[in-house]
Amino acid sequence: QVQLVESGGGLVQPGGSLRLACAASGSPDIIWIMGWYRQAPGKQRELVATMATNGNANYADSAKGRFTIARDGTKNTVYLQMNSLKPEDTAVYYCYARYTIPTGTRNSWGQGTQVTVSS
Repeated sequence: QVQLVESGGGLVQPGGSLRLACAASGSPDIIWIMGWYRQAPGKQRELVATMATNGNANYADSAKGRFTIARDGTKNTVYLQMNSLKPEDTAVYYCYARYTIPTGTRNSWGQGTQVTVSS
C-alpha cells in the first residue's frame, strides 16, 4: 500500500501563487501515475493534472497555462505549481497515485489540502 501526504495549501489572494507537494511512502513496484485532483464545495472531484512515469503530463483545461506539474521519480514526490490563482480555484486538493504491487494495480488518495483564493 502507498500512503500519500500533501503539503503546501493555504490562503492566497487572487493572482497569487502556491506550490503543493505530495510525498508517497510504501514499497510499490512502480508508481505509474501521480497527480492532483480537487473538489470544491458542492461539486464533484475533478482532475487538475497528472504525470506518468514517462513524463507525459495531462492537464485540465482550467489548469493549462497557469499550473505546472512536476514529478521527482527518485523520491516518489509530485509537485503542483499554481500561478495566477483565481477564486474558482478554491477547493480541497487531493494527491493521487496509481501503482503496482505484487498483488496488482492499486489507487491511493491523500487526505487533501485546502487551497483558498480570496481577497
